[in-house]
Amino acid sequence: MSQSDKEKIASLPHAQREIESLRRQVKDLQRELWQLRQREDKHIPSPPANLPTPELSFSESSHSESDNVSQGTNWGGIYFRTARSPHETWYGPSSLFYFMGRMTNFLNLTLEQTQSKDQMVPESVSRRLDGPLASNDEKLELYRHDSQTRNETEHGHYLTPTQEEYFLDLYWNSYHTSLFPIIDEIEFKQHYRSLWTTSGNARKDSALVDIVIALGMQYGISMTPNMKYQFADNSDATIAGRWYYRRCQSLLAYELESPTLATLQCHILSIIYLCSGSFQNMSDSTCAVAVRTVHMLGLHLDPPQTMPRKEREIRKRLWWALLCADSKLGLKLGRPFLLHQTNTTPKLPGDDVEAAMLSGSSFAPLGDNATWLSFNLHHTTLFLVAREAHTAFYSRDLNLQNGQTVWDDFNTLESQAEFIYPFVKKLENWTNGVPSTLATKRKSGSRPFATVDVDLEIEQFAPLWLQRQRVILELMYHNLSANLCRPFISFALTPPLTVVEEMAFKCASHAIALTKITYQILSSTTILSGWHEVFQWQWNVAMTLVGFVLAYPRISMTVAARDAINLSVSVFDIFGNSFAVANSAATIVRNLITKIDFLAKHAWRRQSVLENHKEDTSQVSAIPSDIVTSQPEPYMDNNSLIFQSPDNSLEFGDMSLESMQDMFHMAFDIDQWSDLSGIWSQAGGV
Repeated sequence: MSQSDKEKIASLPHAQREIESLRRQVKDLQRELWQLRQREDKHIPSPPANLPTPELSFSESSHSESDNVSQGTNWGGIYFRTARSPHETWYGPSSLFYFMGRMTNFLNLTLEQTQSKDQMVPESVSRRLDGPLASNDEKLELYRHDSQTRNETEHGHYLTPTQEEYFLDLYWNSYHTSLFPIIDEIEFKQHYRSLWTTSGNARKDSALVDIVIALGMQYGISMTPNMKYQFADNSDATIAGRWYYRRCQSLLAYELESPTLATLQCHILSIIYLCSGSFQNMSDSTCAVAVRTVHMLGLHLDPPQTMPRKEREIRKRLWWALLCADSKLGLKLGRPFLLHQTNTTPKLPGDDVEAAMLSGSSFAPLGDNATWLSFNLHHTTLFLVAREAHTAFYSRDLNLQNGQTVWDDFNTLESQAEFIYPFVKKLENWTNGVPSTLATKRKSGSRPFATVDVDLEIEQFAPLWLQRQRVILELMYHNLSANLCRPFISFALTPPLTVVEEMAFKCASHAIALTKITYQILSSTTILSGWHEVFQWQWNVAMTLVGFVLAYPRISMTVAARDAINLSVSVFDIFGNSFAVANSAATIVRNLITKIDFLAKHAWRRQSVLENHKEDTSQVSAIPSDIVTSQPEPYMDNNSLIFQSPDNSLEFGDMSLESMQDMFHMAFDIDQWSDLSGIWSQAGGV
């Protein structure tokens, strides 16, 4: 074979073509196998094209490329009415909604009762106003509010020049360094100064300036306890800056036909603002607009070498920032990704000293061949690894029968666990490439990013933005790892010492590590103060640990998981000093703690009876003492046993299904807690 042939085979486009060819061959073989089975057994029916969707079910959606091919089964999803809307939206299997839906199904089956999914959302005035239940007076009031809102967009409550400067400075040391470095700081400041009139009392409109100020306010007010009453509604500080956000959106409407890089920057920053305010569907829709904009600008192509490097780098950082935002939303909501890599996708942005000098921000190099841009590079590669695992995992045909889920067939679940195992290892190997300057050391000397001995050693004299980069990178890794392994938390009895069990334990260990680190940083430093995404990660793993304790009530790790749930309440209390949704989260988890202890006790006894039944069917109702003491029992924060009870009776009392599910209903609302009027209302304040 010639050298040119070897180079051709080694090229990425050629490899992709080979992969596609192999995929087509596999599909052809599957088609032939199905046809062979049809000839051998005339009684095998073809799966129906449209499967019925039972209420609150996780039906397996199907697709086929021809009528002769069997329909593949996937993970399905859940339709859910958000707290402020009568309309349902779809969330996929990687979403927390889907996992909490599985927990709700478990409650139904465990207590042998059923409940409509419509009851998963408490009734509220905000839901009725948008629907047919609204009275004529209420509809008239809504119209009056909308009219007043449009008027106040032009005459809203805005900041003085000095106040704007304060919140702009906050942006450069927060989102700019620890999320997306997509703006040239020098050029932005020059642009900002050029907007002011000679009198210095008013400035010209700028969508980019408005959204940067909005983000600075949202972060700045949230990070300072008790500041919410000075600049925002008493309801929550997460909507601080909404006047600037609204004016930004109004100005962007004039750029739809002729977008610029600044237009794309505004869309990406709007995604961040909406995500931080828990407007998940709005942020998803904004991401879709940004994706179309990035193609209009040609940023999906590798910039030519004839272009100055400064411009090439900012274009690449914009493309990869949007891909990361798209990945975050896709993983969090369980929805298909909007951006896809091709052989023309831009190369990863540089993080060398020259690239840092051309970025427009003046931060000193970090040593170890790292700069302030290195966080952005490793942040991007982390999401590339997680995205690859997610795509492979959830697109794999489960080969289930109609109406089955993966948790109904342990062999299929174990096969999925074996399939995902190399991807989990690849995610773990990602940590080996993180430079030491971006990794937070452990007090015990253990390896960074590990799930044991997570007490961090904070470098006292490091810049705050660098400390935040280090912590954010580690927490993001633990959150993604927990999400990837979460499907293997099974509420059905599963054999021990399996890959499924190992994956479930990995999920819990990452969730516990994230909780411990978050509490340590929040309680002893200001590194994460006001960082809304960290609150959302903590909520995600707290509910994951609730599910883990319900599914595994009799293992030693349940003790640590149960303690971490308690610790998460302390985390929410700290965040609650600045924004109300955290206080709501703390209340929900406090109530859930009592209820999951009861359910864990019920599940533990039920499992013990089943095990004893295998030994002696004549003593089904008895729980031998050797079974009771053979497994460690989780304890509560007062060191009393979770399962301790004066007798073996199950007195439900206020622990009825409805009572327990009330808390789960509220839990569903946390990710979609915000009233849309928080951004669009006529309320006063900034």
